[in-house]
Amino acid sequence: MKVLVINGVNLNMLGIREPGIYGKSTLSDLKNCIEDKANELNIEVDFFQSNYEGAICEKIQQALGVYDGIIINPGAFTHYSYAIRDALGSVKLPAIEVHISNIHKREEFRHHSVTVPECIGQICGLGFKGYILALEALADVIKN
Repeated sequence: MKVLVINGVNLNMLGIREPGIYGKSTLSDLKNCIEDKANELNIEVDFFQSNYEGAICEKIQQALGVYDGIIINPGAFTHYSYAIRDALGSVKLPAIEVHISNIHKREEFRHHSVTVPECIGQICGLGFKGYILALEALADVIKN
């Protein structure tokens, strides 16, 4: 089983950007956390982060036939990227949208996701644990 983890815009700034919201852990810390769980579950994971919408779309398109599922945190692209939404819809891989913070308790513009309709679910507000739960959920979906 092979899963692609995509982190979008500004997630390379974890640990620096708004630590009161996102915590002090870095993107590298997140990767290590996910890798540890993936090893337990016998899942191969690859990671991708970009601040560019087109690069994320291309990575999603390249996932077809290579990966069994996608975990995606589009960052701010969540709220307006119909391009990422369409890329997810094109590949038809099971995907779970994850957000470190609870987007529904933040500014009004963050409450709506245009990408989640192409996902099997959304996890938000649980910090890095959300990625772990997404990995476990994807493993269940892919196996069944």
